Amino acid sequence: MVQEGDKAPDFCLPAAGGTEVRLSDMTGKKVVVYFYPKDDTSGCTKEAIAFNALRNEFEAADTHVVGISADSVARHDRFRAKHDLAITLASDEDRKAIEAYGAWGEKTMYGRKFMGILRSTFLIGRDGRIARIWRNVKVDGHADEVLAAARAL
Repeated sequence: MVQEGDKAPDFCLPAAGGTEVRLSDMTGKKVVVYFYPKDDTSGCTKEAIAFNALRNEFEAADTHVVGISADSVARHDRFRAKHDLAITLASDEDRKAIEAYGAWGEKTMYGRKFMGILRSTFLIGRDGRIARIWRNVKVDGHADEVLAAARAL
């Protein structure tokens, strides 16, 4: 599992809108990578809307935001259109990036245990190293907290 101070694992993933996102292409910028379980579910929608609402502030802080789930690009496209999202949403259907960041693990819901994406956020500095990690994220106020950390970096 990656730790603060580690070099962020690179990834190259298909993204909504027919684009591709590669972490190494953003060297020299700060990057927020947030992993979320599923498009169009209540918590994930709230989280995406919160990051999207702050996108101008993140841009002013020279920080790019990338949301990653195992959903398909087509599902991301529908999710973005439905909620008028302008942030980058990348598809990691084979879970290579999700697992590289330690965002895959055992979850419990309604007393049932299963494997899934653990809501996690990583702030990556201009040097490509992980500056901050948030695990087991609670959505309320999270995007604001990440923005404050990005501004301070």
